[in-house]
Amino acid sequence: MTEDELVAVIRKVLSGEGPGVLVGPGDDAAIVESGRGASVLTTDMLVEDVHFDRRLTSARDLGYKAIAVNVSDIAAMAGAPRYALVSLGLSERDDPAWVVELYGGMRSACDEYALSLVGGDLDRAPRTVISVTVVGEVARGRAVLRSGARPDDRIVVTGSLGAAAGGLQLARAGHPSAATEWGRALLDAHFRPVARVGEAETLAQAGATAMMDVSDGLLLDLWRLCAESAVGARLDLPAIPVAPGLRELSEVIPSDPLDLALSGGEDYELLATIESGALGVATSKIDDRFGVALTDIGEITEQGFLGVDANGNEHELEPRGWDHLAR
Repeated sequence: MTEDELVAVIRKVLSGEGPGVLVGPGDDAAIVESGRGASVLTTDMLVEDVHFDRRLTSARDLGYKAIAVNVSDIAAMAGAPRYALVSLGLSERDDPAWVVELYGGMRSACDEYALSLVGGDLDRAPRTVISVTVVGEVARGRAVLRSGARPDDRIVVTGSLGAAAGGLQLARAGHPSAATEWGRALLDAHFRPVARVGEAETLAQAGATAMMDVSDGLLLDLWRLCAESAVGARLDLPAIPVAPGLRELSEVIPSDPLDLALSGGEDYELLATIESGALGVATSKIDDRFGVALTDIGEITEQGFLGVDANGNEHELEPRGWDHLAR
C-alpha cells in the first residue's frame, strides 16, 4: 500500500470533525480555533523495544495508550485536551492492517477525552516509533505547575499505585493468573491507562499548589516536584495506596507491592500538593464526582527527602524510577 493509500484509510478511521477543527487531516497543515485561554502543549514518544514490546501489546491498545499518556500531561497542568498530531516511523513489520488497528485505538482514546486528531506524518524507520503531540487549553493564570509546593502542604495522589508495573510483570511472565479478575485489572492498568482530566480540574479548583502525573514512579516524580519547588518531602510509607492485585501478584511472581507502588511507574495518577485546610473538600469532591480516592501520603518540608515506616522510623529515600536514557 502506498503512503497516499494508507493516509486515505487512516482518514476514514478518524472521520468526523471535532469542535474547533476548521481544517483536519489532508492538507499541508491543520487549522483549529485558538480558544480563549492559554495553550498547553506536550509531546511524547513511544519507541519499539524501549517503551513497548509488540509481542505483549495489541496495536489497538498501543494506539490508545499513545494518546492517553499525552492527555495525562495536559491534565497534570489542569488543562483540557483539544487537538492531537501523530507522527509514525514505520518498520518493515508494520503492515497496513496493523497501522489501521493502531489508529483505531487512537480514535477510541480521542473519543474518550473529547480530543480531535488533526494530522501528523508517516515515514520509514528501522523500528516502530510513535510520536504524539497534544495541544490543550487552560484559563490564563490557572495552570498548576510543579514549582508551587510550599512547606506544610499535604502531598496527595489519586487512585492507587503500582498496578501498571504489576501488569507489565504479569504480561512478560505469561502467567495464567492474567486470566483472573485481579490479573486483568493489572493488565488493563498497563495497557489502557486513565488520564485524570476531571480530577485534575477539581484539584486545581480546590487550590492545589503543585501537580504532575506519576509517569516515571512516585519517588522519582515527587523528587522532581520538590526540586522544582525548592522544598523537601516526608512520606508516610504505610499510607501509600498500593494497587489491589499486587499482593496476589507477589504470590505467583517474586515482587514487592510497596516497591512497585513507589517506583514502578506508568500509573498516570495525579501527584499534587495542597494546603491542609483544603484537603477535606478536595477529597470529598473527587470521590463524589469520579468515585476516585484522593490519599494523603505525607507533607512538604523545608528540605530533605524522607520516608517514615509503620514504626515511626525515618530514613532517606532514593528517587528511584524510570530513566528514559538509562541503558
